[in-house]
Amino acid sequence: MIPFDQLLVQAINGIVTGMILALVASGLTLIFGIMDVVNFAHGELFMLGAYVGTTIFVTTGSFWVALLGACLTLAALGAALQITTLRPLLGRDPLTTILATFGISLVLQNYALWQYGPVPRKITEPITGHFQLFHIEYPWYRLLIALLSALIIGGLWLFMKYGTYGIWIRATTQDRLMASAMGIPVPWVHTGVFAIGAAMAAASGVLFGPLVGVNHAMGFDFTLRAFVVVVVGGMGNLGGSILASIFLSLLEAFASLWVSPAQAVIVSFVVLILTLLFRPTGLFVPTPK
Repeated sequence: MIPFDQLLVQAINGIVTGMILALVASGLTLIFGIMDVVNFAHGELFMLGAYVGTTIFVTTGSFWVALLGACLTLAALGAALQITTLRPLLGRDPLTTILATFGISLVLQNYALWQYGPVPRKITEPITGHFQLFHIEYPWYRLLIALLSALIIGGLWLFMKYGTYGIWIRATTQDRLMASAMGIPVPWVHTGVFAIGAAMAAASGVLFGPLVGVNHAMGFDFTLRAFVVVVVGGMGNLGGSILASIFLSLLEAFASLWVSPAQAVIVSFVVLILTLLFRPTGLFVPTPK
């Protein structure tokens, strides 16, 4: 019988990991939902955001300046990538955009390796204290990550719901042709969406950097897990991605009580396979009446 305090600690760990994964997956879901682009470079944007944050942190000594600077820098990079690489490919075979984003991924990963080297770097967390949680000391920073991730995702939801540009984005999602006929600049909406997705990836990288260290290969694992989340939550479904992130992270956290954390990841892939077999539209997509 597993003690209740261990179950509670693992539940908190699962929610914290789920929120940072939800932040990564939200940007990926947003890009796919609006542009129908499967962005294989999303993990490298996550990684590069962490590196940019590290550079700014070393220069300024401020974690919050590093977080903001990384988001703005990657938003600009994302906009540039969309204009120069993805915009000319819109309307073509989806395989071309997949190959293009995969190529961008390789370029960014090798650039980071050339620019920063193979030795992991570290961002110092802004809060270093712990609090007592049963028999262990739990870091305040992990709770801060969950809170900031929730605030960023909540801000995105409010922006999409009430902001003028957010309304343009939702209109473009529903019908690009009609949105264009109504005077909405659809190509620039796509650029803005890709920039927002890149900024959210950068925020995730900076927030998660203090926990694992920053290296050129850190984006691969999160890209893989984010794609699992997007499929399980429903392609293009922002709310479903958030629920799927927390659901899968909790499953992995509880599974790690019996097996190693590396083996616990298998649970997510089992859920992915079952979802594709029995609910290919996603577990958290409402069933049409």
